[in-house]
Amino acid sequence: MNNDTICALATANGIGALGIIRVSGNEALSVVQKSFPAKNLEKQKSHTIHYGYFMDEEEAIDEVMLSIFLAPKSFTTENSVEIAFHGSPHIGKRILETLIKNGSRMAKAGEFTLRAFINGRIDLSQAEAIADVIASENEASRKVAINQLKGGITNEISVLRTDLLNFVSLIELELDFAEEDVEFADRSALSGLLDKIELKLNSLIESFQYGNAIKNGTAVAIIGKPNAGKSTLLNSLLKEERAIVSNIAGTTRDTIEEILHIKGHAFRLIDTAGLRETVDEIEAIGVKKAKEKVENANILVYLADAATEDFSEDIEMIQSLLREDLKLIICATKIDEVTPTKYETVEDIFRNAISHEFDFIKISAVENQNIQDLKNELSSYVEQLKSEENNVVITNQRHFEALKKSLDAAHKVKEAISFQISTELLAYELRNALEHLGEISGEVTNDEVLGNIFSKFCIGK
Repeated sequence: MNNDTICALATANGIGALGIIRVSGNEALSVVQKSFPAKNLEKQKSHTIHYGYFMDEEEAIDEVMLSIFLAPKSFTTENSVEIAFHGSPHIGKRILETLIKNGSRMAKAGEFTLRAFINGRIDLSQAEAIADVIASENEASRKVAINQLKGGITNEISVLRTDLLNFVSLIELELDFAEEDVEFADRSALSGLLDKIELKLNSLIESFQYGNAIKNGTAVAIIGKPNAGKSTLLNSLLKEERAIVSNIAGTTRDTIEEILHIKGHAFRLIDTAGLRETVDEIEAIGVKKAKEKVENANILVYLADAATEDFSEDIEMIQSLLREDLKLIICATKIDEVTPTKYETVEDIFRNAISHEFDFIKISAVENQNIQDLKNELSSYVEQLKSEENNVVITNQRHFEALKKSLDAAHKVKEAISFQISTELLAYELRNALEHLGEISGEVTNDEVLGNIFSKFCIGK
């Protein structure tokens, strides 16, 4: 199938000023030439642009500009042509139909990038980074994706993998001379290398929490009793009337999710139903959903009405929702309605009752008081996850799993050395470690993994 000439729309569906169709393969120039009589494309230089009409036999479909990229100086390393046309979906459809009639076929999802990987232009982690660049929704995710595209993670582990490969070769050599009981690989030097590998792998694994926050956003559950001001706070943070605000308790029956960007980081704000015992079946479902959202949240923002006299129910709710890895922020709300003495007392009550570490902020969403303080707390949570020592951040679940397997394999190799087990078993554990490291860059992979990765790409990428 790699010998086929493929084509696809590279720009988004819909009406626009321009659209671009990509064509790639050994016969790309001849396929396009059949519909472009203005010039002999076979005689043109690489990286040149040509004007003319794209034809379907005798009919002009559109006035186009063709960009030519000759192998190997193209994204796929194959002969490639990009056709820029007026951005009508109908014109794009007609051009694709004509290209298929001329001898190409429609590309599969991610097939252009897959060819770039197969042809050695990029490794697998860089291919995945391309998808991350396209999907980036904030500055932080863009920067991390670009670093990966430049080969960030591959550069980090390639030197370690090369050193490990040298030891594997020496161990394999020992197996060839097993009867002579010789030792080519220095076990102490190998242990030193494994210490270095473990240190690097641990650093990369620890970066995943920050990377996941960058890529997928940080889940923030806004929780509290009915009428504590949850929907008002959501509207204030988003600066729009996203949630219905009412004095009637139980107005929010379902969860409302919105994205908020703070200092280049994405936060998934989840406004939930007020937590209380209720006989209303629909509201009860909303309360259940609210608790489920907290279980999957990174940050819990609990709102307590500062005018409340008894906070025992709030404290009980907070304690029932806490877990060790949950960031807790307690907000005393509606401070515009009470005296400073009152909301200062509120903080003391929560400090004395809750042992879990938390930040306390006094806010009025209606008056927009101290809302920026809350935003700063959210932002600092993500910033604290970032390691100053590691320039590479892991954002990909597949990379994370491969790194954990590599670390586990490195531990087993060290155990094998300390217990002085047979060279055959040591070689087996070393090959395992080498294989898991190779999974990240695609030096070791299988068709099922490749199919899963590239099926998530756009058709034209």
